[in-house]
Amino acid sequence: MPTSGTVVDRGLEGVVVGSTELSNVEGREGRLTYRGYDIHDLAPHASFEEVVYLLLFGQLPNKHQLDDLKARMGANRMLAQPLLDWMELVPKTAWPMDVLRTAVSGLALYTPFQPADGWHPSNPRTAIMLIAKTPIIVAAWDRIRRGLEPIEPRVDLSTAGNFLYMRSGEVPIKEAEHALDTYLVLLADHSYNASTFSARVTASTRADMFAAATAALATLEGDLHGGAPGKVMAMLQEIGKPERAEQYVRDLLARGEKIMGMGHREYKVRDPRAQHLEEMAKELGEASDPKWYELARALEDAARKVLQEAKPGKPIYANVEFYTAPTLYSLGIPADEFTCMFSCGRMAGWTAHIIEQLSDNRLIRPQATYTGPAVMPFTPIEERGRNNGSSSNGVPKASPARP
Repeated sequence: MPTSGTVVDRGLEGVVVGSTELSNVEGREGRLTYRGYDIHDLAPHASFEEVVYLLLFGQLPNKHQLDDLKARMGANRMLAQPLLDWMELVPKTAWPMDVLRTAVSGLALYTPFQPADGWHPSNPRTAIMLIAKTPIIVAAWDRIRRGLEPIEPRVDLSTAGNFLYMRSGEVPIKEAEHALDTYLVLLADHSYNASTFSARVTASTRADMFAAATAALATLEGDLHGGAPGKVMAMLQEIGKPERAEQYVRDLLARGEKIMGMGHREYKVRDPRAQHLEEMAKELGEASDPKWYELARALEDAARKVLQEAKPGKPIYANVEFYTAPTLYSLGIPADEFTCMFSCGRMAGWTAHIIEQLSDNRLIRPQATYTGPAVMPFTPIEERGRNNGSSSNGVPKASPARP
């Protein structure tokens, strides 16, 4: 049992565990800023590369600085051939996030390290390399699992433009490139979210940037974090028609299931990033097929109506992951790669946080309230009962299965 007077915050909700200069989430106001710049200014006006520079170097770049960063990112796009050869050997049915997580970890194998302890430099140079290569891994695996040859990256295209080019072999139209670029800007950072906190905890042990980024990728995969957009797309596909949205929501809640992409731990109003993604989804729909945007809009409206009936006075809104689904799907990106795309944007924030953590490091080591049995006398194995501490067949009880 918890010690008398001890407050246990199981999800660390409201608990301040550190500080950062990188981004600020003001949940009640619905405001997100990167180093003081409002996301509503950055999303429509700044490129992803400008945001990368801002996060890594503390200021928006001038033209010379931006051109230099673009050149450095372009020069870092090639993957080591052994890594591509490994991807060719991976089962084509492998989950994309599993491939990405393993490949990002594998990048360390082809990067210089300190011979004494195997530590790789965790600095802006390594960060730029990781930010540049993450979309390349995703695009290469997309081709490989479809039985196609990977396309060599181009250095003259933006991060968004090159990714779309590597998937199709064609330079994307400006509208598609702009939509994906805006998406990457919106996903670049979000303070101490679960995956970023995981990266900082890992970095706090003085593990290097590859280890910390891999930890972040593993954390992002969960449905309660970066895995939600794929679930949103599955809901839209199951609904099929806008007029079926309300009944779908009612049936979902009757079964005790969540509406993925709705609500946010921090924001008490609408997620500011959702506005821009909704605009992107609508524009892309108007240019091709409006079905997915219309379904998403109908689902959000139905969810808010039904949930308001269940909990009056507690409105719920779409978060960034909700309109990610129709936006990315309209760009031809399959649903099981949505979390990988989240990673492509968030790698900028993760690496910036890792650098910030190491600049003034202290091992992150929280405490826990012990709730197990009191001190127990040790019993020799010959005197223990046959089913002592085990299930009926003598095998330790299994953990609950993942929902």
